Amino acid sequence: MNFAELHPPLAPQAAVAEANRCLFCFDAPCAAACPTHIDVPRFIKKIATGNVFGSAETILEANVLGLSCSRVCPVQVLCEGACVYHNINHQPITIGLLQRHAMEHFYASAGKLPYKTIANAKKVACIGAGPASLACAAELRKHGIDVTIFDKRSQPGGLNTYGVAQYKFTPNDSAREVELVRATGVEFRSGVSVGEDLSIEDLERDFAAIFIGIGLGSTQPLGIPGEEMKHVVNALEFIAAYKTAQPMHVGHCVAVIGGGNTAIDAAIAAKYLGAAHVSILYRRTEANMSAFSFEYEHARRAGINFIWNARPIRFTENSVECENGEVVPAQTVIIAIGQSRLLETLQKIRTIELRNGQVVVNPKTGQTADPKYFAGGDCVNGGREVVDGAAEGKRAGQGILQWLT
Repeated sequence: MNFAELHPPLAPQAAVAEANRCLFCFDAPCAAACPTHIDVPRFIKKIATGNVFGSAETILEANVLGLSCSRVCPVQVLCEGACVYHNINHQPITIGLLQRHAMEHFYASAGKLPYKTIANAKKVACIGAGPASLACAAELRKHGIDVTIFDKRSQPGGLNTYGVAQYKFTPNDSAREVELVRATGVEFRSGVSVGEDLSIEDLERDFAAIFIGIGLGSTQPLGIPGEEMKHVVNALEFIAAYKTAQPMHVGHCVAVIGGGNTAIDAAIAAKYLGAAHVSILYRRTEANMSAFSFEYEHARRAGINFIWNARPIRFTENSVECENGEVVPAQTVIIAIGQSRLLETLQKIRTIELRNGQVVVNPKTGQTADPKYFAGGDCVNGGREVVDGAAEGKRAGQGILQWLT
């Protein structure tokens, strides 16, 4: 399914020109603002001097998911938001596009990640094949630890494969990052649900340490009449369906329930899929939205209608009825009000501590109350960005290495 890209790539000459705008700050606030602390001035300097492959290597030293993060990171509030050019009312350096330029060159050049092969190496299991587990696995393989990643879905990649809007990042791009990690010797076992297909006892017996990176579950239900009807779907299932090329017909009018970034992703996707009228219904006001302001502006430019103070009380075959008496036409309703915790899986690991449905860890190492278990990503932070998952996965990988040795 073809979706127009949100931010098309830079041409080579444009990339060099943009790189030469950088002031290469010594105490670069852009690097400090990045959760993975990529050395931004260093990688941009290498683009400016023609060493694009070396630029990508600098990025990957800090963040193995440099490609996806160049596309899906909210750079406006992270690295680019911290750019010193803001202080003089100039446009910030387009760090995300420059990072993408370097990473695309790396993949086109068949670049590889460094790794070691050690006889009789210790074995680590990762539960979940999303960004946090990929980052953890790559860090462990760099030091020769054997890693097996288990995931209940048929395709690895987690959020990048199934949950990120198509116009930001495609499943094919996600597969490129998965294959980069696989090439280091990581074993992927898809279609395996830990706790069901593979017991916790067998996992603990066969592996010296275990990383939990299972993310979050499906969208929370509203619990109102009509929610069980076929045209009422949750946002993550909706996004996953069109990203895996399942045939979809959304109808003339679509209503999206929620006020976060996922609601906006789903609404824009509905537009791409042919809906003439797409409305986002939010129970509070514009000022209370959790979505980033730049995402909100993007949605407005795309023609998405926002209806404030609209709390749904009933779904019918062709509409959403709201508490304030408003009736919004809708042949498809998409619910995007936050994800549930995967408590059923987490509670099977009885030796870890949960707080508010999230795994409690040492923030410096990712280690849980049970020293054999480490964790990172959405199951720890409650649902943040891909770059946060990458940072926490790498940090846990380093924590596992320290604990094993």
